[in-house]
Amino acid sequence: MMNSFKRTYRLFLLLVLVVTFSACSKKAYLFTSFHEPANEGLRMLYSYDGYKWNDLNKILLKPEVGKEKIMRDPSMLQGPDGVFHLVWTCGWKGERGFGYASSKDLVNWSEQKFVPVLQNEPTTVNVWAPELFYDDVKQEYIIIWASTIPYRFEKGIEEEKNNHRMYAVTTKDFKTFSETQLFLDPGFSVIDAVIVKKAAEDYVLVLKDNTRPNRNLKVAFSPQALGPYTGVSAAFSGLLTEGPSVVRIGKNWLIYYDAYGEKKYAVIKTSDFKHFEDVSAQTVIPKGHKHGTIVPVKRKVLNQLGVE
Repeated sequence: MMNSFKRTYRLFLLLVLVVTFSACSKKAYLFTSFHEPANEGLRMLYSYDGYKWNDLNKILLKPEVGKEKIMRDPSMLQGPDGVFHLVWTCGWKGERGFGYASSKDLVNWSEQKFVPVLQNEPTTVNVWAPELFYDDVKQEYIIIWASTIPYRFEKGIEEEKNNHRMYAVTTKDFKTFSETQLFLDPGFSVIDAVIVKKAAEDYVLVLKDNTRPNRNLKVAFSPQALGPYTGVSAAFSGLLTEGPSVVRIGKNWLIYYDAYGEKKYAVIKTSDFKHFEDVSAQTVIPKGHKHGTIVPVKRKVLNQLGVE
């Protein structure tokens, strides 16, 4: 009788610990965002499980750089020193650079600056969707983006001013940057690429094939962050999709993307970037959310942003 009571009591204590741990989990996620027409500034969604998202319903940073003073495609990560770094598209066309700012708490931000790129390419049409990645092997930040330089590449059925390739710069301090380098030329117009570290010497690039009529999402692979990336896959999304954002949840990866042809946000789950499962029905995305990146954070970061 006593042994039975002890077993029941231990099970009760274990259950209490599990429930308490779940309720007090210190993990959370932020999803950078913007609303059209992209002139208000940085928005964010938050989540505790990476599936169901809530809108902070506030502007965290108003755009001040670039000719158009817009903020599209905000990409953010938290560096090893705890500082949050943010880059964004600051103009549709005519810009040869992107916006940058940093913050320790996402409340107080550094002075915004315009980071010039492709300065030796005067015919550059645009600098779209800069995406941040921290290379822990080389201990440097990589920023990749899409640009069109007319008459530089085979264009297929693309217009010369819509024939994108991916470019990159690296930096250790966001004060000095490397020379711009060609990051990816897969033989077709490509935009919205995201670097993912799957394992040591195992990197995945999630990208948009921007050619007509495709305009869908694919993946490529490399043993190092800066590439070269090869083995471009068949499409794992439908037509008229873009803006992939990737986050690891447990043993799986979730790829969020804008299925703009269907006027919705969709989500794919994968464990190996070879087999893909649509889990959109399991997710909640607030209306109006647009292209951003997902950042794992401590729950106290949400408290600083006013989330109880």
